Amino acid sequence: MQDPPLILIVDDQQDNRNLLSMRLNANGYITAEAIDGEDALEKATDLLPDLILLDVMMPKMDGFEVCRRLRMDPLLPFIPVVLVTARSDTQDMVQGLEAGANDYLTKPVDGTALIARVRSMLRIKALHDEVQGWNKELEDRVNQQVNQIERFNRLRRFLPRQVAEEVISGGDDSDLLKNRRADIVVLFADLRGFSTFTEASEPGVVIEALNVFHNCAGPLIEQHQGTLERFLGDGIVVLFNAPLPTIDPTAHAVAFASELHVKVAKALTPFQKGGLGLSLGIGIAKGVTTIGCIGFEGRFDYAAIGHVPNLAARLCEHAEPAQTLVDASIVEALEETREAEFLRNQKFKGLSGATPVFSI
Repeated sequence: MQDPPLILIVDDQQDNRNLLSMRLNANGYITAEAIDGEDALEKATDLLPDLILLDVMMPKMDGFEVCRRLRMDPLLPFIPVVLVTARSDTQDMVQGLEAGANDYLTKPVDGTALIARVRSMLRIKALHDEVQGWNKELEDRVNQQVNQIERFNRLRRFLPRQVAEEVISGGDDSDLLKNRRADIVVLFADLRGFSTFTEASEPGVVIEALNVFHNCAGPLIEQHQGTLERFLGDGIVVLFNAPLPTIDPTAHAVAFASELHVKVAKALTPFQKGGLGLSLGIGIAKGVTTIGCIGFEGRFDYAAIGHVPNLAARLCEHAEPAQTLVDASIVEALEETREAEFLRNQKFKGLSGATPVFSI
């Protein structure tokens, strides 16, 4: 509502308009005038008054029709309308209220009654505006939450869940997403025999098998507090203890690997036909490495870079079907909670020295 309130006086008689204006101005209100119904509709749209005093008996368009048109205009805010009429017939009053008027005054207008009606209608207007403000605030909050949920769901399709949550809550400059060094566990897993399977199978079957594999892995990743770093076609890379800290990430990684072997073997049974065997090989390594966002303005990925992910990838490459290979750091962190078999010291391409390789 305007301060001071603006009242539109609609009457085809100049004397009536002058009298009402004088009384209202004396009580601190601003007034505007319209000389007929059409003028009233135009002024109401342009000025958006806080109250309209509307004469009933006017040429061209009477007050009842003006009131109906005001109420039918969806672009106009709520504006109280008080009919001012020389007719005191009950039927006319009912007709006015049904047309959308909020109250009425009879001519000649009593000054005290006029101010009392105006104050009453303006209180209603103020309360209505306040409620509308609350509704708009609530609507904005709901829209913000809906937009945030939609944005989060879109991000989850392309980013790890934990990373998407950090972007939503703190923006992509969140401390957890900044480049840093951290002690993490990296797991590589891929399907063995997949190239042969791809050449011998229809495209739809190939995609179906991949989706079965990923549907097995997805829930287990979240269950064991891992972060899906990326897809590798027929493989995946999972981080533990990044970007969010994880209690005992090594135990989670090894448990994830064990459960994934069992789940994938069972789920891929329908695809094991004609000697086209599909199985899973997994490599896990642990240590301090660089993690953070890499990419360009159009696309960023959250990734681990350095010796640890390289070692996990090499262990995965050398894993036999249904086997999990780990390095000495994993065995040490497990503290004999799981049996680990030393296999050999392996020289991996791109890595200096020989690496002790264990099977879990």
